[in-house]
Amino acid sequence: MSEAVPVLDDLRSESEELDQLVGELGEERWALATPAAGWTVAHQIAHLAWTDQAALIAVTDPDAFGKLVEEALAAPGSFVDDGAEEGAGLPPAELLARWREGREELLAALRAAPHGTRFPWYGPPMSATSMATARLMETWAHGQDVADALGVRRTPTDRLRHVAHIGVRARDFSFGVHGLIAPGEAFRVELLLPSGELWVQGPEDAEQRVTGPALDFCLLVTQRAHRDDLSVRAEGADAERWLDVAQAFAGPAGPGRPATGATP
Repeated sequence: MSEAVPVLDDLRSESEELDQLVGELGEERWALATPAAGWTVAHQIAHLAWTDQAALIAVTDPDAFGKLVEEALAAPGSFVDDGAEEGAGLPPAELLARWREGREELLAALRAAPHGTRFPWYGPPMSATSMATARLMETWAHGQDVADALGVRRTPTDRLRHVAHIGVRARDFSFGVHGLIAPGEAFRVELLLPSGELWVQGPEDAEQRVTGPALDFCLLVTQRAHRDDLSVRAEGADAERWLDVAQAFAGPAGPGRPATGATP
């Protein structure tokens, strides 16, 4: 039995919440533009389905996954968009069925994974827990794009702790992808979850600190909102610099979202 059971349960809940947004959409609404340039609602779901399939292959057939890595290396700037474009061209009902089937197969494979197993990925190998956490982060982030396109305001949940965890773990990567040297000391991060529980990481006496609502921090590290529109605060020059470059996702830094001028 996999050690990832708690996060797998949360991943299923996150996926089901997004499914409720798109499950009954008319075909024309699948073509709505989302805040991600060039991506419709269909592209967002197609990307999740494509990545779930890649993760399933990594878990069940590492040799076959090696071929996917070769394909990615051959087209590093377009393979993600190509996968989304292919899926977005399907009839919505077929795309929805593919996403539903693929995510359930991945959940089952991760649940069955022996404790301690590590799977290949496009970056470092991942445990079942890390794989599930990454899938939840992506499901939440792309679900935000869908919600924005549909004009829906989602009710945040404490599942945000998984997104926040990746955001904190990716701190050094965020500095590196911007050509900056990561600070040597640990930061203190204190985030208020929707339930009112305080989620904390790092030593209590750290000089560099980040505080604020978990929702705002997660919107920041997934680049779904501009820092100026969020109530995330930094103490210390290195913490300030981190919030300017933070990202929870692999790959090059994206352009992010423009500020709306809303008061945090």
